[in-house]
Amino acid sequence: MVPYPALEQPLNPFPRYEAMRRSEPVFQDQETGVWHAFRYDDVQRVLSEHATFSSRIGGDNPSETGQLFAASLINTDPPRHRQLRSLVTQAFTPRAVEALAPRISDLTDELLDPVVSAGTADLIEQLAYPLPVIVIAELMGIPAADRDRFKQWSDVIVSQTRPGADESSHTAAHREMAEYFMGMIEQRRRQPGDDLISALLGAEIDGQKLSVIELLGFCSLLLVAGNETTTNLIGNAVLCFTETPGVAESLIAEPARLPQAIEEVLRYRSPVQSMYRISAVETTLRDRSIPAGSPIVAWIGSANRDGEQFPHPDVFDVGRSPNRHLAFGQGIHFCLGAPLARLEARIALQAVLSRLPGLAVDPDAQLERMESTIVFGVKQLPVAWRAA
Repeated sequence: MVPYPALEQPLNPFPRYEAMRRSEPVFQDQETGVWHAFRYDDVQRVLSEHATFSSRIGGDNPSETGQLFAASLINTDPPRHRQLRSLVTQAFTPRAVEALAPRISDLTDELLDPVVSAGTADLIEQLAYPLPVIVIAELMGIPAADRDRFKQWSDVIVSQTRPGADESSHTAAHREMAEYFMGMIEQRRRQPGDDLISALLGAEIDGQKLSVIELLGFCSLLLVAGNETTTNLIGNAVLCFTETPGVAESLIAEPARLPQAIEEVLRYRSPVQSMYRISAVETTLRDRSIPAGSPIVAWIGSANRDGEQFPHPDVFDVGRSPNRHLAFGQGIHFCLGAPLARLEARIALQAVLSRLPGLAVDPDAQLERMESTIVFGVKQLPVAWRAA
């Protein structure tokens, strides 16, 4: 399924969203039959009302492409969703996440140390990509030598959401990833460690262990959700801070404002632009009747620019309050990793602002969007600063 609309300006989908909010806020693509919601209230409802808008992609017979994720949190409804979520919540409690802060700070400095004196770098390659990959790999007990394979699988899976994606490479990536995680699961079964896979292996729901497919779903979801979105949050933040005059300087002068600025990045350039649902029953969205079994795309990136919810929605305002963005979803599927993403972004951006003075994006850079219509960020981010 390729979400509508195909964008003429991939890095600036917001004018198209605005046009859709005005003309057809609830729209059905006649070619695909897929419905699309663009306004804040409708997107919030689609994401929140799990009894009406189901997350069970592919129903009881998911395609091979969807099998790895079919039994994961993101594609299950209550009551199973509640049971699965309760198992992993303990790994992402505020206390558990905050305990990672010293390690994340050390990693950030290790990644920035080699380039601080150079005055130029690709900030995605140098920091925004490796940092979350290392953090999630360490949480899962993945050997350092396998991190690059992690990233390659993740990129292929995310790129499958774009038009013209290579289905064969996507299927191969899923198969390789499943085989790899099966090996990891067997290894941890024999030799449990202090890591998330071992913890999930030992966990029980109502006296029952997780099934192998549920374990695979968790691993796959953590891999993709745990690194792609945080990479793009960091990259999108640097774009926002450097293109808005005075913002970087104000955040350097008042570091306590950084968390609020990150919330505005999440709204203004949401790392996830859309989420997919299926109507579980016949329902009405705005004035449109939607039959049961209809696929629906909820456009988070559009909702977060809706002027009815956000005054001056196309202005990046680090002081915006309230800021009820939907970047991490809504309701029972609110992103479990949100505290970790916020922590990684805060530590990384604090280091970037303090260690790379005068930071600016290369004015000659031809920025390209990641090959996805769902995940939103740039492939490279060439920057320069005043080297010591």
